[in-house]
Amino acid sequence: MKRITVAILLSIQATAWAASPVVDVYKSATCGCCKEWIKHLEKNGFTVHAHEVDNPSDYREKFGIPQRFGSCHTGVVQGYALEGHVPAADIQRLLKQKPKAKGLAVPAMPMGSPGMEGPRQDPYDVYLVKQDGNATIYNHYGPK
Repeated sequence: MKRITVAILLSIQATAWAASPVVDVYKSATCGCCKEWIKHLEKNGFTVHAHEVDNPSDYREKFGIPQRFGSCHTGVVQGYALEGHVPAADIQRLLKQKPKAKGLAVPAMPMGSPGMEGPRQDPYDVYLVKQDGNATIYNHYGPK
């Protein structure tokens, strides 16, 4: 009976691993907040492959996110770019809705965003970056 139970549990766990979206993250080797953002994603069901690169902004450009939305790292999930400290809930919503867009961006490094937790919570916006480089607010955090 134990073997059957273990086999079932392993099967369920393998299915869950296979189903979790994979995010490739391009970051500098020394960035601590990038590591914290990765932990946030992992805690929320994503599988993360971190790539230490000399110039993360090259990847922002490669994946079509305009410079004005720049932050300290760039991720890619299922063909969408993720620039900066984008909350996992917004990524999950993006993957569910599948809009025609380049991806999501949280410009700069706002205090209180995932990976930037601390004593202060600044308001910030998550932008949906469209194919033409324009953007709309996808979500807002903090007071208006």
